Amino acid sequence: MVVGRPDTDRPVGLTTAPPAAVPPDGAPADRPRRRVPRRVDVLVVAGYLGLAVLLTGGQWGRPERLFHQAGDQMLFEWMLSRAARAVAGAENPLHSTALNAPDGVNLMANTSVLGLGVPLTPVTLLFGSQTAFLVAVVCCLAGSATAWYALLARRLVRSRVAAAVGGLFCGFAPGMVSQAGAHLHMAAQFLVPVILGLVFRPAADRVRRDGVLLGLAVVYQVFLGEEVLVFLALAAGVLAGAYALADPAAARRRAPALLGRLGVGALVAGVLLAYPLWFQFRGPGNYAGMPFFAAGFRLDAASFTAAARQTVAGDAHSAGLLSPNPTEENSFFGPALPLLAVLVVVRLWRRPLVRALAGCGLLFALLSLGTGIRVAHHETGLPGPYRLVSGVPLLDLVVPARFALVCVPVLGVLLALALDRAYDHGVGRARRLLWTGAVAAALLPLAPTPIRTVPAGPVPQFVADGGWRAYVPPGMTLVPVLPVTGAAVSPATFWSARTGLAFDAPGGFFIGPTDAADPTAHWGAPDTPTSLLLRRAAESGQVPPVGDADRRQAVEDLRHWRAAVLVQAGSSPADPVRVTLDALVGPGRDVPGAHLWDVRALTS
Repeated sequence: MVVGRPDTDRPVGLTTAPPAAVPPDGAPADRPRRRVPRRVDVLVVAGYLGLAVLLTGGQWGRPERLFHQAGDQMLFEWMLSRAARAVAGAENPLHSTALNAPDGVNLMANTSVLGLGVPLTPVTLLFGSQTAFLVAVVCCLAGSATAWYALLARRLVRSRVAAAVGGLFCGFAPGMVSQAGAHLHMAAQFLVPVILGLVFRPAADRVRRDGVLLGLAVVYQVFLGEEVLVFLALAAGVLAGAYALADPAAARRRAPALLGRLGVGALVAGVLLAYPLWFQFRGPGNYAGMPFFAAGFRLDAASFTAAARQTVAGDAHSAGLLSPNPTEENSFFGPALPLLAVLVVVRLWRRPLVRALAGCGLLFALLSLGTGIRVAHHETGLPGPYRLVSGVPLLDLVVPARFALVCVPVLGVLLALALDRAYDHGVGRARRLLWTGAVAAALLPLAPTPIRTVPAGPVPQFVADGGWRAYVPPGMTLVPVLPVTGAAVSPATFWSARTGLAFDAPGGFFIGPTDAADPTAHWGAPDTPTSLLLRRAAESGQVPPVGDADRRQAVEDLRHWRAAVLVQAGSSPADPVRVTLDALVGPGRDVPGAHLWDVRALTS
């Protein structure tokens, strides 16, 4: 694909020089090696950062609050803490026994976001996991917007206003804000425009250099989020194919350099990722499949013209009917933006890039509908295009609703192109005001609101202040109650994250194998009879019958966990779980902020 300036699609290099500086053959003009950012660039980036901080404002300085998908935030706080510990202690970053003790967790097979956790190590060590998580969210949102702004300004548009609006939408669209509150691996998209810029660089020189940079960027993206890389590869392939159909001559001219960059990049990435990918699929704690029905997470077709709950025009009830959950509101472009996009495509149809973007966006929007099309929460009985690819390896593991995230940069680029055309010198003032007003009318209802927070139970003082250290010798574990909680909110994960992984614990929130003999994916550690008994007490609100066989099994399970103490936060003497544990291992005692069972005599 050739990425070029408006009106001519003449290819240009990574430069902010005006089109007159570009030779007719499309080769990049001589330019200074160092570019000083314009004042407007600094202001745009500062605006992106300010908006990202504003959206996360419900948590800064409030450790008792978490974003609405609290379990997901706990997981990523833990991942950031684990990355910091791996850096500080020179430990293996791909595996940890701090959770799911004594077997541990394959972090490469989970969303470990090492690409965020490693550089944020100083923040995590100095200020804790919550601050590190919030900084990561800000970096994901503002960084993605900034990267798209840079690509648009350097490659596609003359107007800084057009580039700023396009970057703003790419970084802060409803789907991006929806993901950012829970899924750092999906919101970390600041390398997407970098990779696209390297792949589709119009000049044919420096193929090997660009290929090496491409390979390194792909490696880094793997350690941010592999799912985003899968979507990126698919979208780039579709975009390149659509552009080749729209402009075959340009595609043939640029194909050798593009294929050369891809070849060098694949070689570099393959060498660097060989061991991490082997560890992911063959290392300890590897698993097969997913622990949930991924194809069930699909979008309602009506969601594309609806407003997301975290926008000024949205509400939770309407959005909840059209998306699988609050973190997957990946479309929700409102009624005006899709219509405006159609008008932009019609207006700029003669441009091959616009035709390619339109085809790519439409395809991925259809894929997000899943195997069956639903409209306004009504099943139509019509098959969805995803059914054609649902059995393809890798694609059978992705969440269909996330295909709509590809539509975000497609729309962002179209908006930038439309505004750039409106601000062209040959356009009259009336038409300029008309296009500017249309873009404003489409985007203002989508303005994001601060990410919703919910209260979180505090880490017990006994755990937070280190009182547990007198009870837990090296090689033993602290067992938060409830243990082995699967996909539910995990006290083990939260307490471990907020204390900097100070202790090892069984269970936790992660994906692993069902058991040693069955690699089928499973939420959390394999269940044990004791954990199931305690979970039944918690869910039913009743104390189950406890016999000698249950007590013997509890001792066996505690020995497997290498448990020294069990700790329950916020319990009362009548709590069914507390009463059940008293019957299993004997009465516990109160400690600051929690109830404690010292089981060293049973497990040592």
